[in-house]
Amino acid sequence: MSTDPSPAAIRAHYGSPADRALKKQLTQLDHHTRAFIALSPFLVIASSDAAGRGDATPRGDAPGFVAILDDRTLLIPDRPGNRRADTMLNVAGNPQIGLLFFVPGLDETLRVNGRACFTTEEALLAPLAVGGRNPVAGLVVAVEEVFFHCGKAMIRSRLWDPEARVERGSFPSLGRILADQIAGEDRAEAERAIEESYRTRLY
Repeated sequence: MSTDPSPAAIRAHYGSPADRALKKQLTQLDHHTRAFIALSPFLVIASSDAAGRGDATPRGDAPGFVAILDDRTLLIPDRPGNRRADTMLNVAGNPQIGLLFFVPGLDETLRVNGRACFTTEEALLAPLAVGGRNPVAGLVVAVEEVFFHCGKAMIRSRLWDPEARVERGSFPSLGRILADQIAGEDRAEAERAIEESYRTRLY
């Protein structure tokens, strides 16, 4: 088994990408990518800190929750969460991020790469308020690369297939998991706190 991690060895293993795979990469949003973002209720943000340690985190809200400020700029609202602020702290040390947008029912996804900065500017965040509550903060993303990713991963995973769904009762609740993982954590209290958070602190 080869263990050569060099870019040349990896490229030799995979061969050259198809011409179309290279030409589809844009440097700004067009009407198709704007429309996809407007339909998307969910994305994953990939970031890394100044030392290169990576992280990926989900973001979700009503379709179109990511604001398109112009063809080269996005604004991602940050709603109340666990206050770890992993993505925000990463961006402070390394602004390069990757975004993957999903639209339920569509197999294709949208990849956006660029540079992000943290903001609490009221004028930017106020239009993204829900129920009169502004986001806690936001990420302003300067778009550098944008392109659609084919649907093979979604087709293989059957992510949108109702028959592939896992029954909720077949996997432990988060409260039970935390009680098993954290010494001294009370399961009932963890369950109560999580339920209250889901019910009262989404925004």
